[in-house]
Amino acid sequence: MIEVGAYEAKTRFSSLLEKVEQGEEVRITRHGRRVARLVPDREVDKAAIDRAIAELKEIRKGARLDGLSWKELRDAGRR
Repeated sequence: MIEVGAYEAKTRFSSLLEKVEQGEEVRITRHGRRVARLVPDREVDKAAIDRAIAELKEIRKGARLDGLSWKELRDAGRR
């Protein structure tokens, strides 16, 4: 991750965009305070997300607690 001040970001904008295209994240600060981020624009693969959800639902069908209470298991894990 790269962090630059607002003035530097303005003067180096083209080179910062090249870094973002390569996958880097750029944080822009003003007076030492973070005010913005430049991040790569990624397309969301809706079909892949839908497939992953369907696979998780299939996996869940085979999961059994064999009489155990999920609330008791949750509470035991918190101790």
